[in-house]
Amino acid sequence: MDYPVIFATAGNTYTQSLSSWLTFWYHVGLVLLGLNLVILVHELGHFLVARWFGVKCEKFYIWFDIFGWRLFRFRKGETEYGLGVLPLGGYVKMLGQEDNPARLREEIERAKLRHPPGEMSQDPELAAAEQALYDPRSYLAQSVPRRMAIISAGVTMNVVFAFVAGLIAYTLGVEQQSCSVGMVFPGEAAWRAGIRPGDVIQEINGRPTKRFTDLQRAISVGDISEGIVLSVRRVTLEGKEEELRLRVAPDRIRVAPTIGVTNGFSTRLHSQIAFTRQSSAANASPSLEPGDEIVAIEGHPVRSYGQIHTLLARWPDRTLHLRVRRHGQAHGSEPAEIDVLLPPRKVRHLGLAMRLGPVVAVQENSPAAQAGIQPGDILEKIDDGPVGDPLKVADYLRLLAQRKQAVDVTFLRGEERKPIRVALPLKEQEWFDSPVVPGSPNTIPIWGIAFRVIPEVAEVIPGTPAAELNLQPGSRIMEIRFHVPETAGSGAAPGRSGRQETPVSIKLEGESADWTFVHSILQDLPPGTKVELRFANQETAILEPLEAEDWYWPDRGLVFAPASFLLRAGGFWEAIRLGAEETWSSLTLIVRTLQKLGTGQVSPRGLAGPVGIAQIAYHYASEGLATFLIFLCLLSANLAVLNFIPIPVLDGGHMLFLAYEGIRGKPPSESVVTGLTFAGLIFLLALMIWVTGMDVLRIFGG
Repeated sequence: MDYPVIFATAGNTYTQSLSSWLTFWYHVGLVLLGLNLVILVHELGHFLVARWFGVKCEKFYIWFDIFGWRLFRFRKGETEYGLGVLPLGGYVKMLGQEDNPARLREEIERAKLRHPPGEMSQDPELAAAEQALYDPRSYLAQSVPRRMAIISAGVTMNVVFAFVAGLIAYTLGVEQQSCSVGMVFPGEAAWRAGIRPGDVIQEINGRPTKRFTDLQRAISVGDISEGIVLSVRRVTLEGKEEELRLRVAPDRIRVAPTIGVTNGFSTRLHSQIAFTRQSSAANASPSLEPGDEIVAIEGHPVRSYGQIHTLLARWPDRTLHLRVRRHGQAHGSEPAEIDVLLPPRKVRHLGLAMRLGPVVAVQENSPAAQAGIQPGDILEKIDDGPVGDPLKVADYLRLLAQRKQAVDVTFLRGEERKPIRVALPLKEQEWFDSPVVPGSPNTIPIWGIAFRVIPEVAEVIPGTPAAELNLQPGSRIMEIRFHVPETAGSGAAPGRSGRQETPVSIKLEGESADWTFVHSILQDLPPGTKVELRFANQETAILEPLEAEDWYWPDRGLVFAPASFLLRAGGFWEAIRLGAEETWSSLTLIVRTLQKLGTGQVSPRGLAGPVGIAQIAYHYASEGLATFLIFLCLLSANLAVLNFIPIPVLDGGHMLFLAYEGIRGKPPSESVVTGLTFAGLIFLLALMIWVTGMDVLRIFGG
């Protein structure tokens, strides 16, 4: 993803804008070329094999010339080549291809009854029908095996193209995301299993892995009935390596099963943006720069993102001394190590404490699990004192751990609210959780519990603007709107969560509504942003976030580069092997996806239409040519498999009719072909409307 950079002078701003504009159109051109190449090779397969067998090809079109409308055309020999106006595919028109032999023979017989023998040759429709049926260069005049070869040639060419695209990509070198963990979604499957930020996944169900895509595919379209077993390597703060085997039961809360993790991060800051604009990292001294590599924090050497994450979690209220390796900007200059002071980041809030909700998840083998805490329990007291603001509990316990080793905690259980008193340990915090998506619960990492923070005012903090508005405890917030000043742009720069823009509004309706995600949004709001609260009684209140005096946010706004590696073939034969593996992986992925759609493991809401495919293609094109070629490999393999599904209108449907003809010695009847063809066409049109509608909903946030 490219991030805009605005320089000090108007001239530089113009230069940067022009460069971005040219880059945009380069990527658009690459997408158009790539998508049409996939279509072209498919139709070229039909065309070349048909010509090889001597079949007359009347038309070769990319896109469809509906109602005779086309962008251009030209004729070479007996074939008309052209570009239609409907950019949804292409076709080859062969003599006799679209007609059913049974219907043609019936039309010829009817024509003979209508016309005297001397007039037969004067009927153009009859002449065309006879030519389509009896001309030796007609598609219908070919044997069944030849027609099968012509029909299957498009799919074959797509598989060949996928292989060539993969081969070229790995010859150039493909940037792959390492199979490590960057963020863990609170309360979800990976969090419950005990996976932490910085963990490296070495095996999935006993199979070695290096790529994050392997994890995604194993979860989304793999066999997850018994969960998946992950072999995890964790680097402690002291530099020791721990080997863990964890069984994770994926959640089915999205369009495909998920465990709730993002790809991992390196110890180097992003090459284009080093920190979010509204964070304390923006005030580091000296300033951090894109590409800086963190090598030590407070004297602790770090070699993994997990160690950095632990130190940020442990000392959120300190000014941290970073040792940074800065790679020279000038050609040939050597890296230099410098010291940087990173100030703490005060929490921003609205002067409101929300109501603490029930526990929704308990981490396996955590202190809370060992004490018997269950989902549904409600935290009531800590050492006989009130819990207070539920969002401050984790930070309160961090400070308490400096004086005590354990506390007595009271939970309420069941509808009768039976008190359960347990002793839970206190220790230094080793990680913090980031609410990545709306509805994410809040957590107490040292105990391993996740709980709801219900968007209902429990307390109004005295002396804040909220108190001046006379907001009352018990008021239920149904929606929150963010009014960002025009001078601040569209939103905050992306952080580690990948969130790039401040949402216009967040609805907080339903039992799963949670204030935690809203609280995280407040931390990245540009100065001057007004927050509008809409309550259940339809009243509204407008507040501006303010900084707490003694409450600190562990995420200081550093933007880390993904943990990745370059996979490049060492020679021609290795490129062939990698290209073949990528092609096979792409072919089996779409087959497994179709299977999982049938079983309900994958939701049809995850399907992409033309608009969605174009958006995905643009994303990959912006990542570089090699990455875009890997996408084309996947797309071409998908087209091959989907086209061979035995649905009339598709190549697979034609193959089904040909198989019937080969077995019976005659084609199926006109009524059967017509009925099935119309049914297939209606199904495909309905599917196209569905996926296009899903594309539109995704664009507009539906």
